[in-house]
Amino acid sequence: MAVISEARDALAQEFVQFSLDCGVLKFGEFKTKAGRLSPYFFNAGLFDDGAKLGRLAAFYAQRLVKSGIEFDMIFGPAYKGIPLGAAVSVELARLGRNVPFAYNRKEAKDHGEGGTLVGAPLKGRVLIVDDVMSAGTAARESIALIQAAGATPHAVAIALDRQEMATEKKGDATVDVPYSAVQFVRQNLGLQVCAIAELDDLLAYLSAQPGNTMGEHLSRVKAYRDRYGVSAT
Repeated sequence: MAVISEARDALAQEFVQFSLDCGVLKFGEFKTKAGRLSPYFFNAGLFDDGAKLGRLAAFYAQRLVKSGIEFDMIFGPAYKGIPLGAAVSVELARLGRNVPFAYNRKEAKDHGEGGTLVGAPLKGRVLIVDDVMSAGTAARESIALIQAAGATPHAVAIALDRQEMATEKKGDATVDVPYSAVQFVRQNLGLQVCAIAELDDLLAYLSAQPGNTMGEHLSRVKAYRDRYGVSAT
């Protein structure tokens, strides 16, 4: 299992608390895209005001700085990636690192400048900013857009790595595969992936709560991790 530094622990734990405070991270029973019943749900769309989005961008920027990942510009895939990428680019500029930013439309514009890409021209090493990675589908679509523009898809920054098995279509069936979407993007697509927090960080947070106030949630999340989780890399 990968070793997590104290600095990473502190940032991740702060992010988990922030996500709970904002109602972005919830416990209960939620059906995932893969059809699994998850005991927790992360809805980045609920970072829904200026203060929340600004602090979220600060978490992304801190994690990116700590990761050492180098990149020349930011790409925010439609739709959630658009405000996330924009906010992160603003925060990085505030920290003294001003990089170009671009995003895509879901449908091509047939007037004005036309096309599906908006913002700075895609070039150099591109960082894709999104919320979570469930199957890697959005990352592959972004990679194709970036490559078609002649740029290099270089890395992906996400808020939460669920660290669970991805799924693939096998004929008419959908089956679990023994790797996560993040691992697939790293190992098969060759991109670096930077996450503010991982499922292991959430488990650490739940375990550390005084008086075992999160005991029920902890046991359910552990059981889910045991059933669908992948080994950390």
